[in-house]
Amino acid sequence: MKYILSLDIGTTSTRAIIIDEHGALISSSTKDYELYTPKPG
Repeated sequence: MKYILSLDIGTTSTRAIIIDEHGALISSSTKDYELYTPKPG
């Protein structure tokens, strides 16, 4: 069976999902993190 991994890397979180070749969701995960801004602006 074939799988597709999709990554969404955003400003405050990253999300990953795995679907099979028929589009059925196999697994998903989200990791939140703080936005680091060393200086204003």
